[in-house]
Amino acid sequence: MNFTAPGGLSQRALNNTMHVVEQLGLAIVAGEYPENTLVPLDPDLEEMFGVSRTVVREAKKTLVAKGLLESKAKVGTRVRPASEWSMFDPDVLRWHASLRKSRNFLEELFEIRLIFEPAAARLVALRATPEQRRRLEQHVEKLAHAGSRREFVAADLEFHTDLLGMTGNRFMHSLGDLVQTTLFTLLDRELRSAGEMGGPELLEKRAAEHRAIVTAIAQQDAQRAHDAMAHVIRSAKLRMDE
Repeated sequence: MNFTAPGGLSQRALNNTMHVVEQLGLAIVAGEYPENTLVPLDPDLEEMFGVSRTVVREAKKTLVAKGLLESKAKVGTRVRPASEWSMFDPDVLRWHASLRKSRNFLEELFEIRLIFEPAAARLVALRATPEQRRRLEQHVEKLAHAGSRREFVAADLEFHTDLLGMTGNRFMHSLGDLVQTTLFTLLDRELRSAGEMGGPELLEKRAAEHRAIVTAIAQQDAQRAHDAMAHVIRSAKLRMDE
């Protein structure tokens, strides 16, 4: 039986490392360790999390790679300014999204989505194959017939991530994590505040907004596809502001 994971860490140590990364990363993003302040020394972190020094050091290396920490000899490990964090990192995105007070974060997410998703829709209008267009139509049908917020968000996520992939641009495809974080954060807000989805009229209205994108793509109207996608994102932001 193999007791080691890639890199030589045992599975238990790897799990412990992931736990420390999760807890410490979330604490940093939440502001428990403000920018430019030192995090606890290794022995203190070992005691705090009940783990070995190796685990602590591996966890800190991971957070350094994510841009949250910076280590200097004879100085210690400090929290880097938030402007230097790796905001495209899936964990950093998720930690921000989990905060109750995440409005500024969501504002930034919508801002960046308005930059790249309408551009993606424009590209797809010019590049999509007939099969890809049919797939987008199927996503819209799922949106129109969703029975709950969770079903709607799942279909919405499929639509947006599939469309990004249809650009044929690998960078665009990798931006799907941003879309996923936005949608699931909004889902959490809606579920906490309003319960289940509204009536079929609301579902159809939101599905129709997405259908306008698909229609423009089917007609190879790049500008209209761009504008329809921008409208969908702005509508989602307006719902957040309500």
